[in-house]
Amino acid sequence: MATKVGDVVGLFRYPVKSMRGEAQEVVDVGWHGLDGDRRLAFRRPGDLGGFPWLTASKLPELILFSPLRRGPGAGDGLPTHVRTPEGAELPLLGQELAADVGRRVGSPVEMTHLNRGIFDEASISIITSATVGEVGRLAGQRSDVRRFRPNVLIATLRSLPFEEDDWVGGVLWFGDAQEAAAVGVTNRDERCAMVNLDPDSARPAAEVLKAIVRARNNRAGVYGTVTRRGRIEVGQSVFFEPAVEPRSEA
Repeated sequence: MATKVGDVVGLFRYPVKSMRGEAQEVVDVGWHGLDGDRRLAFRRPGDLGGFPWLTASKLPELILFSPLRRGPGAGDGLPTHVRTPEGAELPLLGQELAADVGRRVGSPVEMTHLNRGIFDEASISIITSATVGEVGRLAGQRSDVRRFRPNVLIATLRSLPFEEDDWVGGVLWFGDAQEAAAVGVTNRDERCAMVNLDPDSARPAAEVLKAIVRARNNRAGVYGTVTRRGRIEVGQSVFFEPAVEPRSEA
């Protein structure tokens, strides 16, 4: 039986992998996550390691690039331009942007567009405001949800840090309508050094990742996959239906 666990207080999508995200009030959710989320990424030609995508773990200042729309995009509300950290607005698919990023990272890159998304794990990432606040407290840093780059931020009724760990194996329902969007929670989110990067300066603070490692074995937030398409809105109630049998994760 589903019970209410909280409310949606933030929605975010990231059109270009590792670049700045966009706060949303309403999002449509399909089988491949939020419409327009992580559909684009810089690829390193010749990288045969199985993960050719350029991320802020390799080039921290990538999080300071801001995708923009200047007229019709490629669909799903995708950007047409990118603002560099210095303020220049360059066409998203142009050679000038690729050359700028390639110069910063020290190797050629090219933009790739995949309409099914470019994800590290599952297509939806979720975290609670209590978890964000607790990590900030433990790390001695200002709490900032942008460090975690979630799609959905939930304020839970119990306000318990890391409460989302208990959702693994179950289903979250967004809204109480019959056709409510639903996400099956698949696993805890294992964090990388991106949480250390200040979203406004890209300066690292190693204390953030260290705090997550100490407190929660390097996991904060959860991943999920869409089990029913629909719409998610800020302010919407969130309901949780547990798995038939409890599931554990090492």
